[in-house]
This record gives sequence, structure tokens and C-alpha cells, in this order.
Amino acid sequence: MKTLEGKVAIISGAGSGIGEATALLFAKEGASVVVADINEKHGQDVVNKIKLTGGEAHFVKADTALPKDHEHLVNETLRLYGHLDIAVNNAGIGGPLGITGEYPLEGWQKVIDINLSGVFYAMRYQLPALRKGGSIVNIASILGMVGARQSPAYVAAKHGVVGLTKAAALEYADKNIRINSVGPGYIKTPLLTNTLDEATMEAIAKLHPIGRLGESKEVAELILWLASDKASFVTGSYYAVDGGYLAQ
Repeated sequence: MKTLEGKVAIISGAGSGIGEATALLFAKEGASVVVADINEKHGQDVVNKIKLTGGEAHFVKADTALPKDHEHLVNETLRLYGHLDIAVNNAGIGGPLGITGEYPLEGWQKVIDINLSGVFYAMRYQLPALRKGGSIVNIASILGMVGARQSPAYVAAKHGVVGLTKAAALEYADKNIRINSVGPGYIKTPLLTNTLDEATMEAIAKLHPIGRLGESKEVAELILWLASDKASFVTGSYYAVDGGYLAQ
């Protein structure tokens, strides 16, 4: 039997990177996957990949910064499949770079809206739908544990995701709902490859004791475990997948 046989999962930001890798892996392991993304083309491409391999998936366009989009996403999932078992709140942005005393106000608001408020909005509508129990995995970052220069909004948002995850996990532990967060190191996704040059990428890779950037599929494997019944006694936890970055 496949690990997620018969399960229904929502994955936000599933049109590329970690979200795409997770959607493909979940479908391979038997889940019906609701692929949510603001980019309709990318999201539909992922659905098509899943269906070509015999999996079940459906695309729903959603802006993670908008509460009404999360409400619609959950309602559409219930309409299509009748229940919800797993949610992976992955959508996020890097935001502009700048020191705190000069950081652009609009950049701060956008990063907080998407990376932190978006996770709250997601759980606000997912939790009532998980009536028979389930698992939520929130994608934080290594910067949910440590600081970094010139990324005050991103660092603050990801620290917030870790704290929000712990608070919600305590509230729902007796309701058979497990809530955990994952802290990826620097992963080879469009968030990096579309914005950084090769020399910068190489410098970032060297920050990891393992000596390279991570791959999206490596993060997806951890998410799969946390989402599955194999992690039945795990809630309120933060798991790094970072090539040793936080061990330094």
C-alpha cells in the first residue's frame, strides 16, 4: 500500500520548486493532490505531469496573501474530494534586500502578507476542514531559527511561522491533528536560480557543511514523512533539512 493511499492533500506554491516536488511525490504515494499556485500555467503543468503518471490532481488558482482565496481553496477541495487530510503551506517569496533601518515598507508588508499571514490564513480555513484528523506541514526556513543580514522581513516571517506552528499544534494535539514546520536550507529552486548569479550561488553552497545546495526532492521526502502516519507521534516540531547549516 502506498504511503498516502486515499488521502487528499492541498499544497500551496505547488507550481514550482519544493511545492512541485512535493505534489509529484504525494501523487506518486497515492494522494489526490490539490495544486494551488498564483501562476495558473505552472500549476496546471504540474497537474498534467501528475496525470501523465496515473495520479490524481486538480489545480486551483490562489493568492496566498488573500484570506478569501484560502477559503475558496478549502471549499473547492471538499467539493471535489469530500474531505481533507493533509495541507502543505509552502508558498512564499524572498522579498527585497535591505538593512532594517532602510527597508522598503511595501516590501515588508508584502513579505509578511505572503510568508506569515498566508500561513495563518491557510490554517484558519484548513483546520475546521480536518474534522477526522490530519497533518499540516508549514514550510519555514533555516532563517526561522537564525538571523541574516538584509532580510529582516523574511527572517521575521519565518520565525513567525515556526511560532505559529507550535501554538496551533498545542491547540489541536487532542483533536488528532498534527502540525509541524520544516526549515529548508538554501535549495536549488526558482526562488534562487532566477535571482542570483552563478558566483553567488556557489558562495551560498559553501555555507552548507555538506558542500552544496539542496534539491527540492530532498525537502519533499521530509514533508512526506511528516504528512504521513509514520510521523504519528510528531507534532509542534521544527525539522531542518539544511546540509548541516544550523549545526555550525
